[in-house]
Amino acid sequence: MIGPEDIKTSYERIRPHLRRTPVLEVEAGTFGAGPVGLKLEHTQHTGSFKVRGAFNSILASAPGPAGVVAISGGNHGAAVAYAATQLGTRSKVFAPAYAGQVKIDRMRHFGAEVILMDKPIDEVIEAFEAFAAETGALAIHPYDAPLTMAGQGTLGIEIEQQLPDIDTLVVSVGGGGLIGGIATWYGDRIKILAVETEGTAAYAAMLRDGPAATILPSGISASALGAASIGSLPRAALAKADVQSIVVSDAEVTAAQSRLWDKVRLVGEPGAATALAAITSGAYRPAADEKIGVLMCGGNAGPSWFLD
Repeated sequence: MIGPEDIKTSYERIRPHLRRTPVLEVEAGTFGAGPVGLKLEHTQHTGSFKVRGAFNSILASAPGPAGVVAISGGNHGAAVAYAATQLGTRSKVFAPAYAGQVKIDRMRHFGAEVILMDKPIDEVIEAFEAFAAETGALAIHPYDAPLTMAGQGTLGIEIEQQLPDIDTLVVSVGGGGLIGGIATWYGDRIKILAVETEGTAAYAAMLRDGPAATILPSGISASALGAASIGSLPRAALAKADVQSIVVSDAEVTAAQSRLWDKVRLVGEPGAATALAAITSGAYRPAADEKIGVLMCGGNAGPSWFLD
């Protein structure tokens, strides 16, 4: 387990390498009955929150000549590539075939050698782990590692500073590193909602079927939220914080992004719009005086993916 002190230490370590991404406070009636505060983390370096965990892992570990290696559907790989390049080391990313071309191009653009594998995710993970064992490369797990989760948890610090009055924070979920880190930071000070699509509902499956539950990721948000299961470290943090699960459809995600564009002229990727869809679809209905924050976690998709 990690704790709030680990997140504070991580923030001091990585802050010089981050953008302090802005928030946008949107008036009542735009996305739901009440106002919504959007944390625009999709404007971070590489277009997602993942650079937080990537920088934290590399800076705290000092990789050797083999550099670093990651497994990713795109955002984590791009972040690891960017952080590695900025810090003067090499990077390799093993990616499943469902990683979109936009994200594959981003990983390569930031300096990674990308190994695309048309195999089940378990076999991609095995290849990632084998490469690290054979070469001594620093393996940076996308969500189930203390340094990764503590780095992602630094978002909790910024959100609490920028949106200090929220009662509820809505977060998209893949393997759980982001929401696990945020839940660790906040504890029981606010309500945290975990949102997934029907094709990426690993957290919902775990709550229903137990810790051994796995899924085969599919659908519109799979490249960002496509973990087969919730990691053991995030699982413990989510259980401690009693995080509620919400599941939305792909169509509701597309509708949420269309509304985001129509109302405030912002574009996020499907994984980011998944969180907003909990509010716009009515899957979660806040109380009349409930103050809501929504984390826009990534922006790595074609700019017109949500248009007919």
